[in-house]
Amino acid sequence: MKLVNVNKNLIREDKMGRKEITWVVVGIIVLLIILIFNPIVIVRAGERGVVLNWGAVSDIIFDEGFHLKVPVYQKVEKMDVAVQKEEYPASAASKDLQIVSTKVTINYRLLPSRVNWVYQNLRRDYSARVIIPTIQEYVKKTTARYTAEELITRREEVKEDLRIALSDNLAKSYIEVRDIFITDFNFSDEFNKAIEAKVTAEQRALEQRNILEQVKYQAEQRIASAKAEAEAIRIQAQAITQQGGRDYVQLKAIEKWDGKLPVQMIPGGAVPFINVNPR
Repeated sequence: MKLVNVNKNLIREDKMGRKEITWVVVGIIVLLIILIFNPIVIVRAGERGVVLNWGAVSDIIFDEGFHLKVPVYQKVEKMDVAVQKEEYPASAASKDLQIVSTKVTINYRLLPSRVNWVYQNLRRDYSARVIIPTIQEYVKKTTARYTAEELITRREEVKEDLRIALSDNLAKSYIEVRDIFITDFNFSDEFNKAIEAKVTAEQRALEQRNILEQVKYQAEQRIASAKAEAEAIRIQAQAITQQGGRDYVQLKAIEKWDGKLPVQMIPGGAVPFINVNPR
């Protein structure tokens, strides 16, 4: 009986050992599958995953997060959908045929819902294939509508025209323009000298106009002062006439007299301010 029990225990332990080995083997196989076929896909923030079935672009797009794919059959290409910033030099001729060079900075991103189209048609070369040629084309078209001077004085209008043109055309490739910046305008040395001379001439003309306005103002002030003085004299003369003429003058003199008579009198002369009329 003891021998039978020992055999049973050995058999039981052997089965348990085999089960443990089986689970270890299964675990190793699963780990190998994960390592070799990698069915787990993690899409990070600011990315989208384009799912390829046997290498063909599908309609499936993985959002940010954890995903599973079918090993061998499926492959996932990650595309950046965060806002990107790039700067491009461009040159063109203005409306008055001045050569203008500038730098355009563009903030853009790929539309997350259409990254599969972008990958299928442009891969990751969308900047070189679409963005740069579009900027160069529409910088030329926009610049040609303005004179060189207007490119400076109407800078915000130029920027808005260019932004609208770029937005409308890059949208066809599912590229969204967030904003643009025209960081510089450069002209030829001859044009810069001409602008400087024009500004100097305008400043001198403005100074001359200011001087002329000042002289004109002073003349008007003198005329106004003379008119006021003449009006005062007229009013005073009219008052003298209305208030008795000669008697009014004598009265005003008496008001200013200090009360002292002259020390010497001229024979036949009248005492000042005293006019005695016989009754």
